[in-house]
Amino acid sequence: MARVKGGTVTHARRKRMLKRASGYFGSKHLLFKTAKEQVMHSLRYAYVSRRTVKRDYRKLWIRRINAACRMNDISYSKFMFGLKAANINVNRKMLSELAIRDPKAFADLVKEAKKNIK
Repeated sequence: MARVKGGTVTHARRKRMLKRASGYFGSKHLLFKTAKEQVMHSLRYAYVSRRTVKRDYRKLWIRRINAACRMNDISYSKFMFGLKAANINVNRKMLSELAIRDPKAFADLVKEAKKNIK
């Protein structure tokens, strides 16, 4: 049986990996083994960070809503409970934007929420 070298495939794979690692510091963009390790770590970090960003934004929206609620003499949890009881379905992102851009409309929502708290 003849020996199969497969040099072009291997070369292409290594070239692809080193291209992904371009811009990394030191030998991480020059040597295949270290470049491969760094690319694998980088992909993992990117995967995790895509989820953390969502978490961080939700926290930010809740803080903004809470601050606006406190200015209208109600706590965040009571406000959200009142909205659910009033059957008003507005997500936290929109509530936070409303609190920043249109405080009067947000105050109206707070009044509706207060009516429905027992």
